[in-house]
Amino acid sequence: MKVKSRHHLRSDEIADIEETIADRTGVELDGDAYEMVELADSEYDIVLVDGEPVVMFLDGDPALTVRGANQYSPSRNVVTVDAGAISFVSDGADVMRPGIVEADDSIDSGDFVLVAEETHGKVLAVGRALEPGREMVGDSGKVVESIHHVGDELYEFSV
Repeated sequence: MKVKSRHHLRSDEIADIEETIADRTGVELDGDAYEMVELADSEYDIVLVDGEPVVMFLDGDPALTVRGANQYSPSRNVVTVDAGAISFVSDGADVMRPGIVEADDSIDSGDFVLVAEETHGKVLAVGRALEPGREMVGDSGKVVESIHHVGDELYEFSV
């Protein structure tokens, strides 16, 4: 991932990001320094919070990264998968209904979601909901499109 530009964010930009992330995930970001990193060869940009890639922007829309979600423990927009789905989700596969054991009822189709494993609650991926949360548990069909996962370029990103 090639860095195109970096700049510190203004307080109003930080407030917008913090409010959006809190509304969606229940996470209260707590950082002293917020820096936008625009990437030349990627569909998303990154916000470093105290030097860590905690937030990503996709199409101008902020979401927690996998590392950010595991650092702050989200309480909303979480989809929980069983042990059988872990290897697939960790490799970037979309999430299918049979692997889901629980989904936040407040999730709407199109929302960013955090895909966590059921044993330890660790987030494995960030995706977009293709169905509302109340309809995610079931027998067949793809319900979350994977955007970012453990081990991908964004997960390995460092400055």
